[in-house]
Amino acid sequence: MIADIAGIAGKIADEQGLILSFAFVGALTWLSALVSRRLTGGRINASAIAIVAALALAWWGGLLSGGKKGLADIPAFAGLALLGGAMLRDFAIVATAFEVDVLEARKAGLLGAVALTLGTIVPFSLGVAIAWSYGYRDPVSLTTLGAGAVTYIVGPVTGAALGASSPVVALSIAIGVLKAVLVMVLTPMVARFIGLDNPRSAMAFGGLMGTVSGVAGGLAATDQRLVPYGALTATFHTGIGCLFCPSVFFLIVSAIA
Repeated sequence: MIADIAGIAGKIADEQGLILSFAFVGALTWLSALVSRRLTGGRINASAIAIVAALALAWWGGLLSGGKKGLADIPAFAGLALLGGAMLRDFAIVATAFEVDVLEARKAGLLGAVALTLGTIVPFSLGVAIAWSYGYRDPVSLTTLGAGAVTYIVGPVTGAALGASSPVVALSIAIGVLKAVLVMVLTPMVARFIGLDNPRSAMAFGGLMGTVSGVAGGLAATDQRLVPYGALTATFHTGIGCLFCPSVFFLIVSAIA
């Protein structure tokens, strides 16, 4: 009987890896929500707990398998490679944007444009300055690490375009993930003090912070109705970073460094 069950489970893992990965992520999300509610009283968003837990599991999976894709290198969890890939990520972002009320979005106007500009330039500059203080001097590494401070997507995109080393690219991702978790955790705590209670302020906030996952998770813990607006400008922020960091910003850093 046990052998039959094991055989069925193995067949499901081999043939239905994506479905199994959905179930796994759903279980992790449910447990994170339970931990958030029972242990932190909702003060730490469940999404932040889920991200930290997923990173720990990815590290454990990579250590166990010796591969480079975390849990996805373990055959039973191979579907996570597709679930966590760019295709479904972009689909989720586009689906979120469909919840936006165009009339409300237009109210952001100049404020949204200024937020996007500052939200790209300021973290990039801080990232470059911190990288310089830690001894990095070549323009490629400085630009890649600065891009990681914009978002954890812009960092590796910039690093791949400029030919940065693998450790630098990995560090840029780590910087972006740290930023996403901090934004996710701190947003509900500061929302009342910064007037984060309407679509216009949510769009400005999304443009300033930039990280889609951090903004979406933080706004979900603050007011779920604001999530599409923050995610909309945060998505534009990612696109702007991917466009300017490997090109204009790299040329500026090269000229200065």
